[in-house]
Amino acid sequence: MMQRLNNWMNALIWGDVLQKYGLVGRVIMSILRNAYAVLRDILSGQLTLRAMSLVYTTLLSVVPLIAFSFSVLKGLGVSKQLEDKLYTILEPLGPKGVEITDQVMHIVHNVNGSVLGSIGLAFFIYTAISMVQKIEAAFDYVWYVTKSRNFAKRLTEYMLVLLTGPLVITIALGAIASIGNESIVQWIAQNSIFGPIFSATSKLTPYLLITGMFTFLYWYMPNTKVKLRSALVGGLAGGFMWASLGMIFAAFLTNSARTQAVYASFAIAITTLFWLYLNWLILLIGAQIAFYFQNPAYLRIGRREPRLSNAMRERVALNIMYRVGREFRNPVLGVNLRSLSRAMRIPSITLAPIAAGLEAAGILTSNENEDLLPGREMSRITLKDILAVVRSTGETGSHRDPRWDSVIDSLGTSLDDAIANAVSGKTLSDILNASENES
Repeated sequence: MMQRLNNWMNALIWGDVLQKYGLVGRVIMSILRNAYAVLRDILSGQLTLRAMSLVYTTLLSVVPLIAFSFSVLKGLGVSKQLEDKLYTILEPLGPKGVEITDQVMHIVHNVNGSVLGSIGLAFFIYTAISMVQKIEAAFDYVWYVTKSRNFAKRLTEYMLVLLTGPLVITIALGAIASIGNESIVQWIAQNSIFGPIFSATSKLTPYLLITGMFTFLYWYMPNTKVKLRSALVGGLAGGFMWASLGMIFAAFLTNSARTQAVYASFAIAITTLFWLYLNWLILLIGAQIAFYFQNPAYLRIGRREPRLSNAMRERVALNIMYRVGREFRNPVLGVNLRSLSRAMRIPSITLAPIAAGLEAAGILTSNENEDLLPGREMSRITLKDILAVVRSTGETGSHRDPRWDSVIDSLGTSLDDAIANAVSGKTLSDILNASENES
């Protein structure tokens, strides 16, 4: 019975049963597939672990982050607007949320560089930057990015986010407030027909800001090219879940007198941690939805790395070096894992270990823009060296010197000799020259 039910679910989600119902059926099918993929990723445990890691980092960095933001906004005289908005973040926690925010703001206002000293100030800056770094690492995991930004690029972009993020939010809040004071807006608000619509729309403003912030993070933070449309889909999904969670959590706290009676003074700490965890989990779920919208081929397989045969791995290594060498001779747009993935129609998660092996062998390298380049002069990169990366390195067995039967050892040696003779004396430069002569 369970097998029949499983087969029916697979046919419904991954088959074409719903497509015959037109647009409505396709929309339902897309929702079911995304829900299945996200639920599978949550149950695998990695998203929840990263959300919990971000909660821990939040506890360390919340004061430095807010203090850093206020130091930027105080010079512009608009810090009060951001302070008022911070109280809405923990609003679902009720009166205790206001109390926690008051305590945090009291600490922030007492932050003083001369009191902290050089070591304390350095720790504050480190924790603020580590928060952004953890978010990037979580998004890179979602987007199958195996190589993070280099240090110089990371520091520049992190500081850009820390400096401009609070300023943009405050400007947006100020613009919304100023628009609300316009006479035509006041007339619309008081109109019997448009008034209720305007009132309902104005209540959506905080959720639209959250959606915009989520969209920006999904587009900007991963160390890969994210299409704005994909980031917007993830932002809308994340914003909707965040708004729904706030209402559900507030209702839960209203009816959780028993929980507070059991945990006493610890209840508020536990609920705050749980609230932070759910918020981070929603942020990562939205990122996962954005990824699947841009890469629907991963909906069914998830994070399962496609398994390649030895022959395929050899061809992948040779093809990577061939494309890198060709681009090096005639530079156009540069070669990286993303472009190789598109050109070879192989997921980047599959190419990454082979490229890493080539880099470890000194055959491949990368620049500050993460473009791949030959690791040395191409006339000194033999095809035998390239094949050795996937044929002779990377064993993970417990025995370094296995004992083969003599007949198998002889056969293996003959196979190795045959491959070595096939590429004997040939270099990467040779196959590039042959390709250019043919064209």
